[in-house]
Amino acid sequence: MFGERLKLARKRCGLSLRGLADAIDHAVTAQAIGRYERGEMLPGSAIALKLAKALNVPLSYLFSPSKILLEEVEFRKTSTVRAKERAMVKAAVLDSLDRYLLIEDLLEIGSHVWDKPEGVPFTVTRWDDAETVAERIRESWNLGGDAIPNLTDLLEERGIKVLKLDFPLSVDGLSCQVARADHEKVPVIVGSVSKSLERRRLTLAHELGHMVMGIDGNLDEEKACQRFASALLMPRENLLFEVGQRRKAFGYAEIIEIKRMYGVSAAALIVRLRDLGVISEARLQTVFRGIGRTWRKTEPEPLPESEEPRRFQRLVLRALAEDVISLSKASELLRKSTGEVNRIMLGPTGKRSCGSW
Repeated sequence: MFGERLKLARKRCGLSLRGLADAIDHAVTAQAIGRYERGEMLPGSAIALKLAKALNVPLSYLFSPSKILLEEVEFRKTSTVRAKERAMVKAAVLDSLDRYLLIEDLLEIGSHVWDKPEGVPFTVTRWDDAETVAERIRESWNLGGDAIPNLTDLLEERGIKVLKLDFPLSVDGLSCQVARADHEKVPVIVGSVSKSLERRRLTLAHELGHMVMGIDGNLDEEKACQRFASALLMPRENLLFEVGQRRKAFGYAEIIEIKRMYGVSAAALIVRLRDLGVISEARLQTVFRGIGRTWRKTEPEPLPESEEPRRFQRLVLRALAEDVISLSKASELLRKSTGEVNRIMLGPTGKRSCGSW
């Protein structure tokens, strides 16, 4: 297991074998590190400590067993993601899920069962089918026709694990399934910490589209998932009620207000209005050549950060409060210092006011 964990940690850091040898000042050669990873030999304690320090992981991490696999991995912006970046991202996701599943096992609660809508995957052969699937998901999950205030919480409540990780800029996010022996597969959606909240919400909805749709090979899968995401976050009837059936123009303030209402990017809103026939293709092009010329790359007046995946940290803090794990183990799982974890536990008063319950 040491070799697998070493390789995982190295890839997460984006290091080659030679790069890791450089990072430990050539205490051992790249060839020796390769032999560690293949399980042909184990390092001594001094070398193991150097490796752990260079990879920014606890020594215990390198010796912990990992029995999970990622399956059905779908990257957003696949065409621009290099093999090295894919490896880095997959390693970071595996590391996070390892810790997530471990705390669930320690608390003996298991993973939430995915509340998969009946009929998934829905067949999509036309662009309008993606719209219909979004409506079916809303109906199945009793979302009504209003905006979704917190998409991250919704997905976690429905049994999908949501992660927010530091990715290369070429990656917006991904979806996958976690496979373990004698366990049901767990669906996972991951967003990038470097993206604005508006764009991350669209990524989460986009990746959900990959999970719930079976897309005909004649359609561009990424575009179909984007249509699904827009329809899920900006439901047709509600949006048309807010903006009207047909418009010749919009003012800047109105666009900002509407994009805040639905928690989406301004660019996605403009494209959605075009898709619904509210504005013409010519008007869309006018917007992106004029007032919105920077909106595809830079979000105007971004929303304050208000959505975070919270379940994993909540479970770790629960385990710490119930003495299932130690403070140092909580620190290791959360990748925070013991002092920071302590401050989170103690709160603003600096006292464990619930400790005697």
